Amino acid sequence: MKTINVMVVDDSAVVRKVVGAILESAPDIHLLHAVSDPLLAIERMKQQWPDVIVLDVEMPRMDGITFLKRIMAERPTPVVICSTLTEKGAETTMAAMAAGAVSIITKPKLGLKDFLNESAVELVAAVRAASQVNVRRLAARVPSASTSPVPVTAKLSADAVLPPAAETRATLKTTERVVAIGTSTGGTLALEEVLTALPRVTPGIVIVQHMPEKFTAAFAERLNKICQLEVKEARHGDRVHPGRALIAPGGRHMLLRRDGANYHVDVIDGPLVNRHRPSVDVLFRSVAKQAGANALGIIMTGMGDDGAAGLLEMRKAGARTVAQDEESCVVYGMPKEAVKRGGVEKSVPLQAIHREILQQLGLR
Repeated sequence: MKTINVMVVDDSAVVRKVVGAILESAPDIHLLHAVSDPLLAIERMKQQWPDVIVLDVEMPRMDGITFLKRIMAERPTPVVICSTLTEKGAETTMAAMAAGAVSIITKPKLGLKDFLNESAVELVAAVRAASQVNVRRLAARVPSASTSPVPVTAKLSADAVLPPAAETRATLKTTERVVAIGTSTGGTLALEEVLTALPRVTPGIVIVQHMPEKFTAAFAERLNKICQLEVKEARHGDRVHPGRALIAPGGRHMLLRRDGANYHVDVIDGPLVNRHRPSVDVLFRSVAKQAGANALGIIMTGMGDDGAAGLLEMRKAGARTVAQDEESCVVYGMPKEAVKRGGVEKSVPLQAIHREILQQLGLR
């Protein structure tokens, strides 16, 4: 078992203490340093460079984004952002993700110690995932949860939110089409590349990107400014129509619903599915049931297997299905599992996914 050397950079002594203790409890993680600001981190890194950095974004002397950009320019290193769950914090964190951070761990302003202890599984998993990063692609993630002494919660399937279809049959094709995309680690930059390449006439898109509450709104706003498509965080009842991409809000599941000839989304509460909320499997199952052959399913970079079962259900219902290929993936976890289960018709590089959307939906 390879030891993962981690540096924690945060101006809060409580965060450094709690995060350090959580990481040290994992047998494969070693806390190399825990420092209060980036300038101290730079000095320590001259002695030994960490495998992963857990980084706050708002700190004295040098902010986290400036430090992150410096690291990526000097020696690209996997960075997990530990950010405050606020609107301002979300906007700043999106800038950090755009600069190359691989994932987000949230921290509240109050009840910090209890919150971080409750998030121990997520924190350890994020660090393990980051240690697997293909730094060349700012990639990441296939942790081995079995080596962790941290309690693991029961893993629920999409059955916990939406029952499977009574039978598998392909829905008749109509002129109204839907694109469903699921992604996780590395997905923020991957989605940006795909969505910015699509024209306004693209069929309606529904997306699950594993991301905490509040951060999905900031992510959608950022994409909306640079895409021809309208990109927004989904609200319950939103219509799915050409030229619009809806991103499931963090902490809520999103399902597709057909109403006559039109499609809408339902945004609901519910248990974690595959330890995620929103879950790709929940979205894909709803698309299989409601759209069938009128849909295209795409699974992209991410760790774990969320979406693999749902993509197979989509394929059995008559939908076309595509996976991002291993070479271009940030983490070839979710696509790999979908291929293994038989849910993928074809795998393509990231830069070809927008063409697949246009070709398979008759727009190219």
